[in-house]
Amino acid sequence: MATGLLIIRLIIGLSMAAHGTQKVFGWFGGYGPKGTGGFFESIGIKPGVLMAVLVGLAELGGGLLFAAGLWTAVGAALIILVMLGAIFTVHLKSGFWVTSGGIEYPLILIAVALGVALIGAGDYAIDALL
Repeated sequence: MATGLLIIRLIIGLSMAAHGTQKVFGWFGGYGPKGTGGFFESIGIKPGVLMAVLVGLAELGGGLLFAAGLWTAVGAALIILVMLGAIFTVHLKSGFWVTSGGIEYPLILIAVALGVALIGAGDYAIDALL
């Protein structure tokens, strides 16, 4: 079980952290704070640049905490918060399926983050050492 939880935490957490770096630093093909902020403004999230940085930091910090298994519940909560925001501001109007831009993928991330938070990060986590 510990190895399975480690794999889940690493894939989900590092993927989420990478999405955060796209918003905060423009890495991995991201648009950085200004580009992401412009998108946020276009969908009614204002002030766009500030919100892009805050969302990016939540993704980056939450993803790293989740991956490391450090304060796993806090990392999971940040992931869940960001994904709920994505669902209600972007995806809900498109239905369920990811192929239509729907809520499927963010909902799966919420389920994984919540599940790990509820059962614990496992033996291969910093939380297990504390």
